[in-house]
Amino acid sequence: MPAIEMDDFRRSYTRLCKESGAEPQESILQHLEEATGRSRLDFATQSLSVDTCGALGKLLQNELQFTEITLSDCMLSEEGAKLLLHGLCSNTVVKSLDLKGNNLRAVGAEALGKLLRQNKSIGSLTLEWNNLGIWEESFAIFCEGIAANSHLQCLDLRNNQINHQGAGELAMALKRNSSLQELDLRWNNIGLLGGRALLNCLHSNRALRQLELAGNNVPSDILKAVDQAMEHNQERQTILYKSRNMTQVLSKEVLSLKEEKTKQFLDLMDTIDKQREEITRSNRVSAARVGQLQEVLNERHSVMNSLKAKLQMTEAALALSEQKVCNLGELLSTAKQEQAELVENQAKEMQQHKKDSADREAKLQRELSVANEKNFLLRNQVTELERRCKTQQEQLFQVKEDLTHTTAEMKLRAVQAEERLQMEKRRFKQVLEDAEALRQKEVDHMTHHMEASECALQERIQRLEATRTGLEEELSRAKAAALVERGQVEEELIKAKKQARLEEQQRLEHLEEKLRLMMQSRDEAHNCCLQQKQTVAEAHVKESQLSLQVEGLKRRLEEVQQELSSKEHEKVMEVNKVRVELQEQIGHLEAERTAQEGMREKIAALERQLKVLSSNHREALLDKEGEISSMQEKLRVREAEISRMREEEAQRVSFLQNAIMAYVQGSSLGPVGPKS
Repeated sequence: MPAIEMDDFRRSYTRLCKESGAEPQESILQHLEEATGRSRLDFATQSLSVDTCGALGKLLQNELQFTEITLSDCMLSEEGAKLLLHGLCSNTVVKSLDLKGNNLRAVGAEALGKLLRQNKSIGSLTLEWNNLGIWEESFAIFCEGIAANSHLQCLDLRNNQINHQGAGELAMALKRNSSLQELDLRWNNIGLLGGRALLNCLHSNRALRQLELAGNNVPSDILKAVDQAMEHNQERQTILYKSRNMTQVLSKEVLSLKEEKTKQFLDLMDTIDKQREEITRSNRVSAARVGQLQEVLNERHSVMNSLKAKLQMTEAALALSEQKVCNLGELLSTAKQEQAELVENQAKEMQQHKKDSADREAKLQRELSVANEKNFLLRNQVTELERRCKTQQEQLFQVKEDLTHTTAEMKLRAVQAEERLQMEKRRFKQVLEDAEALRQKEVDHMTHHMEASECALQERIQRLEATRTGLEEELSRAKAAALVERGQVEEELIKAKKQARLEEQQRLEHLEEKLRLMMQSRDEAHNCCLQQKQTVAEAHVKESQLSLQVEGLKRRLEEVQQELSSKEHEKVMEVNKVRVELQEQIGHLEAERTAQEGMREKIAALERQLKVLSSNHREALLDKEGEISSMQEKLRVREAEISRMREEEAQRVSFLQNAIMAYVQGSSLGPVGPKS
């Protein structure tokens, strides 16, 4: 636009501002002066008042210079944005509009919807950093404007507080829109539901080539599906572009053929006119011109031959086109066969994966049952060891009873050696108590260790039970039985200990009673001490023998204790070995469980990929079938045109032949008349 027209624009702006009772903004006048001779009007970061927006809206209604308007970060009010956008509704020149960072809300969204419904020139609209999605009803009006628009190609809606409901409205608009190619929805609140709605709308929208959804809490699988849909739309656009180019080339070739045919037809008509002139001229001339007519006939025969040759060439071209159509049909059939084979192979692979996973699951179940059987056997071994320990304790009690009997006999036989025997008895009793305390400690340690191991085994068994719910009842029954057996064993041990303590107390009381009686008998025996000197010597001999017997019994007791300690050590070793084996088996089972879970996840991922691939193949087949049907329709139209042209050529040839035959007949009859 010349500088004179730009001056008129500024003067109109100042006039409109004064009419509305406001002063024109100096920054706006300065930017208008800088925009002289340019196609871009830039008011970025300029604060525009409501009066300025109203004046600019009125001026931009019929403005023909500016094709790009930038109003980013202008602090537009709702009323100012409405006036400005209302003026742009009737503009037919603006191609790009930037309204970034203006905090547009309900009124702005409604004004934008009206602009998109009425404006027929804007191809790029930037609405970043606004709040269009806060009011759902207003955003629905904006989406209706997108659905009704058929010229917008690029739309930027970043950071507009759009939720899943707004995304649903936008998806409904995209289903009806056929011009939008790029849509940026980054950094909103679309979420899972909004992502699914946008993904579903892409099945019916084939024009959108770029859709940005980053920063919206949309799952990665939906983002991948959207990217695949965008790639599919881009491929479709390229295919459509190629097909359009091909159709244009073919149409140009058809037009050139038509032009050549028209030229040939005009040439033929010219030759026919010339031949008619020559025929009329020859009718006036005498029969001496027959030779010349013969030459003209020869020339016409050559023209006919050339026409026949051209017809043959056109038929050959038609045969080549039919051959190309056949080749395309064969290629399509081969592509369908390859796709069917691919689908069958994928189905077989999925069946094989499922079969392998089923075999592995059966194998794991068998191994779990084997582990449970081993656990049951180990528990039986533990009960057997406890039974052996009980028998050894009974043997020890029997040994104690024998020892008490022998000491009683020694006291009855050797009254004189009472003090020494009592000392030996006390020492032996202390040794027995120490041995009993040591054995009790070892038994407590073993029971505590067995309880800890049982707790660890129960926890691991519970973990295994969580993986296999089918074996939960059997394991719980086995555990209850084990607890009952353990309780019974502990009760039996407690009863045996109580009984042993009662027997020991009874024996001690009996011994104390015997000691009291012995003290009385000692008083009586003291009187007959002189009489029993001889018996004392015999008692000394017997005492030495009894001491030897006591030492033998001590050695036997030590051997029994050693055997008991060795058996307890063997029992501990067996329990540790069983615990290690159970830990190894549980580790193997857990590893196989994780591997099975990984296989299940892989199978699920493969099934999802198979679904996506099948849907993509299905869509590609539908697109290719549609293209093939359109190409076949075009071929049918072209064949109809070629057949029509053939019929016209045949009619022309028949017309020419009739004319030539009429001319020949007229020329042959012409000379006969004068002779008669």
